[in-house]
Amino acid sequence: LERTYPTVPPQRVFDAFASIEGKNGWFTAPNERWDIGERTMDFRVGGRERLEGKWKSGMVTEFDVLYFDIIPGERIVYTYEMRLDGRKISVSLATFEFKAVPGGGTHLIHTEQGAFLDGYDDNGSREEGSREILAKLTAYLEG
Repeated sequence: LERTYPTVPPQRVFDAFASIEGKNGWFTAPNERWDIGERTMDFRVGGRERLEGKWKSGMVTEFDVLYFDIIPGERIVYTYEMRLDGRKISVSLATFEFKAVPGGGTHLIHTEQGAFLDGYDDNGSREEGSREILAKLTAYLEG
């Protein structure tokens, strides 16, 4: 998935990923449908991030990250596991690249490879969720 932010410099886009404060601005589900249970973040190579939330339906989702590569303002690479109600449904490798564009903006490239486990049928929901999250990032950066 790719997005271009014509007036937002790469470091500012990168910074939206680099702290709990930044991620709280865009990397969540809608509050009317989901409550955060736990959120921790150690943004460094070898560091971990965790986000757990409970949907109004009662379902609990868990997002557990391990950071492998961080180049400030340029790239983030991490793996993550997703769980639904304690059941591991996937393991993914995600890469975010932040490229400068003429005029001081940023071209963001998000590449992800996921393994869906034990019969979990994604039916495209991961890509749809990633698109929704990037739309929230766009609103955060432009707001």
